[in-house]
Amino acid sequence: MSDQIVVAGALISGAALLVAQRERPPELAGLWELPGGKVAAGESDEAALARELQEELGVEVTVGARVGADVAIGPSLILRAYRVTQTGGTLQANDHRALRWITVDELEALPWVPADRTWLDDLRCALTGQ
Repeated sequence: MSDQIVVAGALISGAALLVAQRERPPELAGLWELPGGKVAAGESDEAALARELQEELGVEVTVGARVGADVAIGPSLILRAYRVTQTGGTLQANDHRALRWITVDELEALPWVPADRTWLDDLRCALTGQ
């Protein structure tokens, strides 16, 4: 069986990053993450991320460059992040407890889902334009 890819979107507007607070599963509820979801069979990473963000956030996006490296979660799950730009729709928390815009100064203090914490240095660079 091949690895299941899970894509996440770093939606940056100005100097702020959109983060989403998990509702489930119980062990991750209340923690913050980059929103996204699983890539379906035959779907590209970009198509999956655009679909997931439409479903979860009600927004249309264009998918840009990768952010950071792949993160292995367990034996067959790979987490991959991309920079995204909102092109339409209105943000709403369809699948999360809350949404929040944070600045680079808030990155470290946020209680992140462990896998997403791996990208903090990359997100810091994206937010500061470095």
